[in-house]
Amino acid sequence: MNWNSAARRLSIATVAAAGLLGTTLFAQQAGQPKGTENETSKLVAGMVQRYHLNQPRINDQLSEQFFDEFLADLDPGKMYFTDEDVSEFAKYRTNLDDYILRGMTNFPKYVFARYKQRTEEWSSFVREKLIDGEYDFTAEETMVINGDDRDWGSADEVRERWRKRIKYELLQGRLDEEDVGETKERLEKKYRSIARNVGQFDDTDVMEMFLSAMTQVFDPHSTYMSPDTLNDFQISMRLSLDGIGASLRSDDGYTVVADVLKGGAADADGRLKVGDKIVGVGQTEATIEDIVDMRLSDVVKQIRGERGTKVYLRVRPAADEAKTVVYELTRQKVELEAQEVKGEVLQTEDRIGRPAKIGVISIPSFYRDFEGAQGGGEFKSAVADVRKVLSDFRQQNVDAVIVDIRFNGGGALAEAIEVSGLFIDQGPVVQVREPNGNRRILSDDEPSAEWQGPLVVVTNRASASASEIFAGVIKDYRRGIVVGDKTTHGKGTVQNVMPVAKRSLFNMGPPQGALKLTIQQFYRVNGDSTQNRGVESDIALPSMLDHIDSGEAFLDHALPFDQLPAATYAVTRYISPQIISLLSDLSKERTAEDEDFQKVTQQIERYLKIKDRKEVSLNEAERRAEREANDAAEEAETEAMDELLTDGTGEATEEKDEVFPENAYNDELLQITVDYLDQLRAAQTAQR
Repeated sequence: MNWNSAARRLSIATVAAAGLLGTTLFAQQAGQPKGTENETSKLVAGMVQRYHLNQPRINDQLSEQFFDEFLADLDPGKMYFTDEDVSEFAKYRTNLDDYILRGMTNFPKYVFARYKQRTEEWSSFVREKLIDGEYDFTAEETMVINGDDRDWGSADEVRERWRKRIKYELLQGRLDEEDVGETKERLEKKYRSIARNVGQFDDTDVMEMFLSAMTQVFDPHSTYMSPDTLNDFQISMRLSLDGIGASLRSDDGYTVVADVLKGGAADADGRLKVGDKIVGVGQTEATIEDIVDMRLSDVVKQIRGERGTKVYLRVRPAADEAKTVVYELTRQKVELEAQEVKGEVLQTEDRIGRPAKIGVISIPSFYRDFEGAQGGGEFKSAVADVRKVLSDFRQQNVDAVIVDIRFNGGGALAEAIEVSGLFIDQGPVVQVREPNGNRRILSDDEPSAEWQGPLVVVTNRASASASEIFAGVIKDYRRGIVVGDKTTHGKGTVQNVMPVAKRSLFNMGPPQGALKLTIQQFYRVNGDSTQNRGVESDIALPSMLDHIDSGEAFLDHALPFDQLPAATYAVTRYISPQIISLLSDLSKERTAEDEDFQKVTQQIERYLKIKDRKEVSLNEAERRAEREANDAAEEAETEAMDELLTDGTGEATEEKDEVFPENAYNDELLQITVDYLDQLRAAQTAQR
């Protein structure tokens, strides 16, 4: 589960409070605030200013950003509040900093009470006036897709938005060949459920949303968790290897797949992709419930379950949102072995018709048994396993090594540093900036390297955090070639979960939830942060992930890229700009002629045509023609993708024990590696 945004996780929430609170009640609370909520507000404000990486000040400027974030998290589609509501709230636009610092908590209750009122009104309007309404599906009419492209509207404008939304949902049912009665029944149930869910939030939920909206103005990974959410978070962490094996985020009311965990049920099935929207969940296909606008925490509870049981997901694929599909998945435990380092030696003549012996290492994560490490004996770690594989490679006299860190989301910083040390001589690996501005340089102190020969590192957009440190070291030292997507994920920050509690000189009071706060930032040895930009590849291969808005740079309020002074380190002679340019040109020539890569390029082009659309047609003929064209193109492209990303049998390659399965993408990586070997051999010959 993605805990990046607690506010968005509660995006449809409101408070079950009676009536609206006005300025009089604000004044009444200005004296000596009492109660846990008031105390929590002040504690969180103090901790953010003291411990956050940038040590921000909570002031009027923050208040304005906070105000916008709070309303956007509540009503992302601008479908509930009217412009009159927002104008009324705006009287307090520059006061939220004062309310938080002084523990005044009536403002969010005031806003939530209005939100509850509007939710009940619009839900009733939809059920009584719109679901059974008459619609002309031949009319040339469009609907704005994203709330960010709308302004707050009048009551009449919001009413028209709801008419178009229900027309769109009815049209989706027609295109899916769903019985119209079933579609209407489903929508009736959905909007009753939304109104019912709105009334289930108490003051603690309100404060969680309010304080999380404030923390996320500083960066998207900082958030406040109430005691109940903290408990759920801890359970999720302990059970993170159970379920379908997918990380989820909330975006504009939709549950979106943020990552697919290697070795999990979704990964083995192969159909669920990053960027797909899950719009329905059921324990049987007949009981699938619409989850659009549902809290992410509630969605996860429906998806999560005992291993071996089935869950049914209604999905709108990112590559074609015109259609809806249902995936049946069997919940399972992700086998830890699937996350371990693996090695394989390949004779490339058998694969690409060019002779070489290549060792491939897959590092799914930088794991470390911290409890075992404290015992002083042997313990499970990525560096120990990589060292064993490299020893085997040396015994087999491999010509070059490929390190595959695609989909490696990170792990222990110590492991990333030590694994880097296996490929470089001793020297700095990463720089860390602390909240006080101090810079620390963390180094590999082991002399010499376990592998001193040619090296290629493979990354993609899902290579994040510690894996970006490793890729950055290899690139900065010019120790090897980085190949893959245009850049890595771009997460260059570290978070810490801190209990929110009243502290005294002698003890700490009972916890009032927790604050997940960004406390450090990583920088490469060349001084560049890995934050936001990630680590750019020397050679980029065609990839759909490069075009899906996935990565740190696409998150609201992401910390910017910045730089520190470069550390002192010795650059090797393995790589030169001339070699990179030549290898890149050779790769482009091959992929341009390769049928499988051509199909990937076509899929990317088709996706880009629909990616930036701000409106969707409500004309049935246009939508149906669009879907049929997409289906035809997708059928042709699927064959290419099967060859590119599977073994050609249609079965996902990750289900097999192969480290580096035979497919067009991996074979191109071998071609690049052999090209690199040829250049090194030619240079050695010229020097003699």
